[in-house]
Amino acid sequence: MAHILKSVVAAAIALTVASVSPAANLVQNGGFEQTTRTDGSYGIGSLYPSNNATYWTTTGYNFVFQPGTADSVGANGEYGNMKLWGPANGANNGLTASSPSGGNFLAADGAYQTEVISQVINGLNVGQQYKVSFDWAGAQQYGYNGVTTENWTVSLGNQSFTTPTVTNADHGFTGWQSASYIFTATNATETLSFLAHGTPNGEPPFSLLDSVSMGAVPEPASWAMMIVGFGAVGGAMRFRKRTAVIA
Repeated sequence: MAHILKSVVAAAIALTVASVSPAANLVQNGGFEQTTRTDGSYGIGSLYPSNNATYWTTTGYNFVFQPGTADSVGANGEYGNMKLWGPANGANNGLTASSPSGGNFLAADGAYQTEVISQVINGLNVGQQYKVSFDWAGAQQYGYNGVTTENWTVSLGNQSFTTPTVTNADHGFTGWQSASYIFTATNATETLSFLAHGTPNGEPPFSLLDSVSMGAVPEPASWAMMIVGFGAVGGAMRFRKRTAVIA
């Protein structure tokens, strides 16, 4: 009998683990670590065709910073060097040297040459729900003054969600926060895109982005199997205990 109970428990646990195992991240280079340059100072997009973030495309005024460069060496773009306000240039605003994951991050101007940064996602199941998660923050370009606001609109195909708008103090940094949104695939291939929004024009509000991931949401049937699995484990344990007491 003990052998049978062990088999039941093992099968239930295997069923549960298989049902709720983490979905693979469908986004490539979601942390913006892979680039065509490694000198620590670069922008990305078709405005800077030799300075791309692998797998991503953009025609906007968007940049990638390596850790510790955003408020120091900056990034060279179409109109010269661009930096964010931070401790290295006199603003004790708490700007972190790196993203929450410890690496590069994207910075996009939300009021000037605003264009999406996007990636094509393949292998989707039509009708399946997918969760898109990311870290984001608000900052301001060095050399400019005034209170700004920032947010992101994230889209998958024709579906879009916009994060709450954050208000950023003069020369400020809002701190990193996380966001997640659920999308339903309407095609096997969809474009995932992010568009920065900011105000006011002329006091460059920058929206920061990192740790982009996308994975399938477990189907209701999978959750039901998980519950059944836990129920089987609990039932087997109660039966074993009751048998031991009778004996």
